[in-house]
Amino acid sequence: MPLTNPWLAGPTPTRKLDRERLEERIHNLLSSQNMCVLATAGPDGPLATPVRYYPLDFTLMFTAAPRSPKMRNIAADPRVSVGVFAPLVGLASSRGAQVFGVARVLAPDHPDHAHHWSAFRWQNEHAERGRSLAEPPEETLVVVEAQRIVYTEHWLRREGFAPRQHWRR
Repeated sequence: MPLTNPWLAGPTPTRKLDRERLEERIHNLLSSQNMCVLATAGPDGPLATPVRYYPLDFTLMFTAAPRSPKMRNIAADPRVSVGVFAPLVGLASSRGAQVFGVARVLAPDHPDHAHHWSAFRWQNEHAERGRSLAEPPEETLVVVEAQRIVYTEHWLRREGFAPRQHWRR
């Protein structure tokens, strides 16, 4: 039987990408997707929540209802993991990142809020809710600055690189 992607057969390469190329691939993934799965831990155990996010460099941002289970969990333990992935067609197209960091909740009056808010595309959510685009919201932001990222891309095998790459701040 012919192989669709013969470069997937055989031993898995172990070569590492240089930092610049790895960061370029991670940025491409983070900026080309808008949904992630946020993993938190709370009194009822782990919670994995689909969330729409916006990237700013290696920081992911989202808004959330203040009384939601994910916000309750973040208040109790701000360490989170965020999974971002591209649509999967087959093993060759497998591409994703596990982002590990500490979630910070930024109220509108927080000194870092304006910096992050400038990259947050709030207009999309306002349009969906029928709100005026002339009135920017004053919402709390949750920001997760990546401390560590495990990046997976099986297409890297074609070039002789390991499909799983590790990035640290």
